[in-house]
Amino acid sequence: MNAMWLPLALSLKVALWSTAINLVLGVAVAKLLTQWKSPAAEFVDSILTLPLVLPPTVLGYYLLVLIGKRGMVGAWLEGWGVELVFTWQGAVIASTVVAFPLVLRSARAALENVNPQLENAARVLGVSEAGVFFRVSLPLAVNGITAGVLLAFARALGEFGATLMIAGNLPGRTQTLSVAIFDAVQAGDEQTSIFLVVVTSLTCIVVLLLASKLAPGKVRHATR
Repeated sequence: MNAMWLPLALSLKVALWSTAINLVLGVAVAKLLTQWKSPAAEFVDSILTLPLVLPPTVLGYYLLVLIGKRGMVGAWLEGWGVELVFTWQGAVIASTVVAFPLVLRSARAALENVNPQLENAARVLGVSEAGVFFRVSLPLAVNGITAGVLLAFARALGEFGATLMIAGNLPGRTQTLSVAIFDAVQAGDEQTSIFLVVVTSLTCIVVLLLASKLAPGKVRHATR
């Protein structure tokens, strides 16, 4: 049973790190896109949303080109003794890229739905732009943002293709839930595969229910 829980523990660690990174980056980029009134903003949004529609293996290939040992960033990091391929940190990067659009789309939709009159009223009262964002916009958009974050967590928890290409399949080190399920099915280990499938499914169902309760409209918008 110990071996069954290891992939779950690793997946939770990867998903939590990925979600924390996406929360910060997703809200920041969403805020910039809501303020950037230009056709270029929609082009950038489309590029950032690509992970929702591209096959995970294609994303994995792009990441290998970028952070692999011969990649643009990977070769530079290797000079500093940092390797990301076949590490749990690499799994975090893969999961972050795959799940990022869910936070971005939810956060952008939530921020765009904030009543601009409330923001302008705060400015008239002398509140700085940073204060308007953190004291007015963010509290009003928090439910939609949280829904997107929960969806991103579920997506990161179940990521397979990109994670396998970047982090590999090293039991106890980089073997996440989805990879462990694949291995168990291939080996004919029905007990392990059923256990991991049930744990994954129940976790994702709970997350989706929480997200729908917080902002049902935002959940549908984020996944389109």
